[in-house]
Amino acid sequence: MTLAAYACDPAQSRGRRYPEPQAPTRTAFQRDRDRIVHSTAFRRLVYKTQVFLNHEGDLFRTRLTHSLEVAQLARSIARPLGLNEDLVEAIALAHDLGHTPFGHAGQDALNACMAQHGGFEHNLQSLRVVDALEERYPAFDGLNLCFETREGVLKHCSRSNAEQLEEREPGGVGRRFLDRSQPGLEAQLCNLADEIAYNAHDIDDGVRSGLITLEQVAQVPLFGLHVAATLAEHPGLQGRRVLYEAIRRMLSALVYDAIDTTREALAQAAPASADAARTMAPLVSFSQQARAQSAQLKAFLFRNLYRHPRVMETTGQAQEVVRELFQRYLAEPAQMQAGFTARSDSARAVADYIAGMTDRFALREHERLTGRKLLAGAP
Repeated sequence: MTLAAYACDPAQSRGRRYPEPQAPTRTAFQRDRDRIVHSTAFRRLVYKTQVFLNHEGDLFRTRLTHSLEVAQLARSIARPLGLNEDLVEAIALAHDLGHTPFGHAGQDALNACMAQHGGFEHNLQSLRVVDALEERYPAFDGLNLCFETREGVLKHCSRSNAEQLEEREPGGVGRRFLDRSQPGLEAQLCNLADEIAYNAHDIDDGVRSGLITLEQVAQVPLFGLHVAATLAEHPGLQGRRVLYEAIRRMLSALVYDAIDTTREALAQAAPASADAARTMAPLVSFSQQARAQSAQLKAFLFRNLYRHPRVMETTGQAQEVVRELFQRYLAEPAQMQAGFTARSDSARAVADYIAGMTDRFALREHERLTGRKLLAGAP
């Protein structure tokens, strides 16, 4: 792998929180990726909601398939820019490890439950997973990942939480939220790949579900352009082949736009190192036109898919599950698994426990504790 001067070089990594000898056949970032793939939290993503609850269909995206798609897109952009593909893959695979069951609905409910206890941020929870909650090694908690991977996992962070991180780890992953610097370019790239993946797979899942139609989403300029191009090149094409080809073309267009725009920004800024890039304005981005078109598509999906009455109905029930689990565990910590019951930070322990659940386990626990079965059709 030939790295550009501004890429994160594993040989120049800021290191791990607990020093370890180098692996004989893998770089530090390859090792991070492997630790993430073998983690318990990563396996749980297969049964965590993206938009549609797991039981609603076998082919809808989950947090796991979303993370894999982000990793593929990020690597496709990283290579022509000379960025570190192993690092972007590690960040992409880990960025949703702290997500709750039931997607953003579960996150919002848990944040409300934790309002008097410091709140809940899924990005910060992903960092907690890799720093503390995974229990796989005899000498330390967490996965002991490199600084560069950890900074990419922490995509967003409130100032109050950043101050707490800085107090525990001076100059660590919380510092950039206080001094307004940027993460490494690989982390910036993963943020963009995450957005590209959302736009594409939510169109696919939305049309597959029947909640939106191909004709509807074709009215959005970014996607409609590629539907028209598909039909012009393949007259008479119908059904899913039109959908898939238009999505493929849109993905390619956004990837190439990100590559070209970022390459131009890098040429103008000329960062001499990864640390130099951190002191500059964000360098990985779409063009202004692609950014505006992406925003239009996101607004369409928000109105017509994420706020569709059927999605909102399941969202309300999912949030009820999370709220009632939180209240019950807080009142009766012994109902949680061993390891969470004896912690002095009881509310945070409950949040950690619930955030680590899959959709199906949360529903089973809710039924066990309340005698009520919500979300008809769930196992």
